[in-house]
Amino acid sequence: MFDFNDSLKNNIQGNTFICAHRGSCGGNVPCNTLAAFNAALVNGAQMIELDVTKSRDGKHFVFHPGMEFPQLHSIIPISAMKASSVEKLRYTNSDHLPTQYKVEKLDEVLDFLKGKCYINVDKFWMDIPGISEVIRRTGVEKQVVVKAAIKDKYINSILECAKDFMFMPIVKNEDTITDMLTAKGINCIGAEVLFKEESAKVCSDEYIEEMHNKGKILFANAEVYDYHAVLSAGHTDDISVAGEPDKGWGWLIDKGFDIIQTDFAGMLKDYITNRGVAYADIK
Repeated sequence: MFDFNDSLKNNIQGNTFICAHRGSCGGNVPCNTLAAFNAALVNGAQMIELDVTKSRDGKHFVFHPGMEFPQLHSIIPISAMKASSVEKLRYTNSDHLPTQYKVEKLDEVLDFLKGKCYINVDKFWMDIPGISEVIRRTGVEKQVVVKAAIKDKYINSILECAKDFMFMPIVKNEDTITDMLTAKGINCIGAEVLFKEESAKVCSDEYIEEMHNKGKILFANAEVYDYHAVLSAGHTDDISVAGEPDKGWGWLIDKGFDIIQTDFAGMLKDYITNRGVAYADIK
């Protein structure tokens, strides 16, 4: 297990961390479920990414907003439903057939992951005060990494109720954003960077070295949720699992990214191990 009282940077120890995008799903096991999260842990993920949405009556669920129809066969968004109705929903599987899996409550997922791994909370910005309260109530403050785009309303809300949480801004064109956030008193541990081309500043050797010299962590996305949305200049899960992992995961690792988000945690772990790069196993 990790020492969550220590910093994430110290727990990474110069290795490559694997963040499982919505867990590890497939077949009859849908994403963002306890089964998917457990599968990710078994596959060697040290961090699990999950999405949060909120029902009409203010209850938080682990679900990607906007995916109600493809994943639940529901034409009504969870944000327009009462929690009692959300609890009756069941996911469909990869063949769009019904499963037994429910939409998980945020507090139940955090309880399940407590003490097991780091937790990357996506859609945090949708309800910073409310999600922060659930995080504190379940006692996972030292495991959670939260993120948001740099907008005044998000930053002000974080300053009010979550400035002690590990925070990663989502950046495309770095202009000392992390320095600004740190100066404001936010626990900015690094950045999640998005880049369409290899020439982007946020994936340059100079920027990565500068961030590491500042003690910051860099997070890159290999997963492909929409092939039109380029997150890492084509260095993706798709190219990696299709037979060219050196051009996908390997490129990101060689660049020096500390955390790679993936839909194929087990395969990425095997790749890291086999290419001789140090890997921090969960013990």
